[in-house]
Amino acid sequence: MAKASIRDVARVAGVSISTVSRAFTRPDLVSQRTRTKVLAAADKLDFNISRSATALKTGQAYRVALLMNEEITSWFNTEVFAGLNDVLHDAGYDISLFQHIDTAENRKEFFTTLPVRRNVDAVFVNSFSIDSYEVEQLKRVHVPIIGINTPSISNFDASVSIDDEDGMFMATQHLINLGHHHIVYTCSQAADGIESSIDNRGRGFIRACKAAEHNHDLQWQVLSVPRGREFADSALTALLALDQFPDAICCQMDMMAIPLVLKLERYGHTTPRDYSIIGFDDSPYADTINLTTMRQNPRAMGRNAAQKALTIIAREPLANAHETIQPQLVLRGSDAVFNRAN
Repeated sequence: MAKASIRDVARVAGVSISTVSRAFTRPDLVSQRTRTKVLAAADKLDFNISRSATALKTGQAYRVALLMNEEITSWFNTEVFAGLNDVLHDAGYDISLFQHIDTAENRKEFFTTLPVRRNVDAVFVNSFSIDSYEVEQLKRVHVPIIGINTPSISNFDASVSIDDEDGMFMATQHLINLGHHHIVYTCSQAADGIESSIDNRGRGFIRACKAAEHNHDLQWQVLSVPRGREFADSALTALLALDQFPDAICCQMDMMAIPLVLKLERYGHTTPRDYSIIGFDDSPYADTINLTTMRQNPRAMGRNAAQKALTIIAREPLANAHETIQPQLVLRGSDAVFNRAN
């Protein structure tokens, strides 16, 4: 079957060729009704459009997409982007950012229009899972999907991730082995309909506590607070509202642990004198406040994922498509052996 042309799309949509072109390259100059007609026609004909004459000649767009369920300003996303750019910039690739792909509307917009635009050579999915419909849309144009710290490897051509669950299991075990008896896990609530890698950390905490219950005098609980900019303050409020303040706090991320260390001291709770606390990430300022934490390296993961993508694009064999990296326990000064007499 002959490949559909822009002229074919214009005929089926009942518009001019220039209108079809603007619908893809300058959608702000086309009405929503017209753009919908053009996209429907392009989808029906399985038409794709490249972004430049070079792309037309090579069959490559020299652009990749990075999908994030949060903003690029988060520490993890910024480091992943930097790692991708370390490799892809020298290879001549641009990186298009798609933020907040955690709503049904944003996801539909991306996965519906990408196949007909055909303006990326690979898609990187950062820290969340994708469903079968979304995979089908990408497979239509033979776009490889590379996961970065995704909850599972299902539906991905390649991936590189840390073991979030095992990392938090290790962090919790560390607190238990220090002799703590009342341990609380503070975390943000899972987003509706989105499976994120960070949610696996809670399973690691619960698994460690349940495994230790039979030979430790252990009381544990999970404090889950709403997502958003105020999640650290919400965790602080929840901790202070407990009938008994815990002797150890296990935090889902450093960005929750760091403000808790600073703000709890205002309420008379000083670490490690009164309680131990451990974070996850080893993000900026963790070292500054002497936070014990689990270390990961998102920039290295970004570089690794970029190399995998270039190998797949070049149609070369990939020796290790899916890699799982163990996070490292970094001991600092926010934890100590617990003495019940204190």
